Amino acid sequence: MQRFFDVFLSGITLMALSPLLLPLIIILKCTGEGMVFFKGARVGKDYKMFQILKFSTMLKDSPNMATGTLTIGNDPRILPVGKVLRRFKINELPQLINVFLGDMSLVGPRPQSKRNFDAFHEEVRDAITLVRPGLTGLGSLVFRDEESILSGVKDPDDFYDSVVMPYKGALEHWYVEHKSFALYLKIIFVTFYGLVLSRPIHLFEIFTDIPRPNDKNLDFLN
Repeated sequence: MQRFFDVFLSGITLMALSPLLLPLIIILKCTGEGMVFFKGARVGKDYKMFQILKFSTMLKDSPNMATGTLTIGNDPRILPVGKVLRRFKINELPQLINVFLGDMSLVGPRPQSKRNFDAFHEEVRDAITLVRPGLTGLGSLVFRDEESILSGVKDPDDFYDSVVMPYKGALEHWYVEHKSFALYLKIIFVTFYGLVLSRPIHLFEIFTDIPRPNDKNLDFLN
């Protein structure tokens, strides 16, 4: 059932957004470094690697610069047009192609680079690779302002590995254990309501059973 809705909804959305996507492709081609899409290796279901698609928002060599695969608020590697795309999550839209092709689902654990994936505990890695990674999910919703969070710490890499990833792993693990079609639809609705309509979302009131952060550095999420 979930796979059917993945294909149906991603296909319909791609067609509906085509009037926006085509002009955007032209804009990206004519600005910055002329790149339209970013392709990056991500860990998928059953530990299989796949190429995630995003609209290009950063300098070509950004993975080898500064914080590498981590992006922080006001990151100097982000191109001017990229700032707008990232603010409204428009850069994520090409992942609908990944969903349509079966690399991803609309809902699931956020697809991670190998470097970030390895920061999870082994039991978390084994759990989240049982399902397709998602365009949205609990981890994505809770850490929707991750770039701003990382910009406020002295050592983003250490904070990400020691604070963010353990809690994010707990959220993704919880999703896999409680995976259902009802939860799938609920996360899609909350994502649309919060990110697309820009409405405030109180996740711990909506998802009352999800793990709460137990690190004092994440108290602001409660």
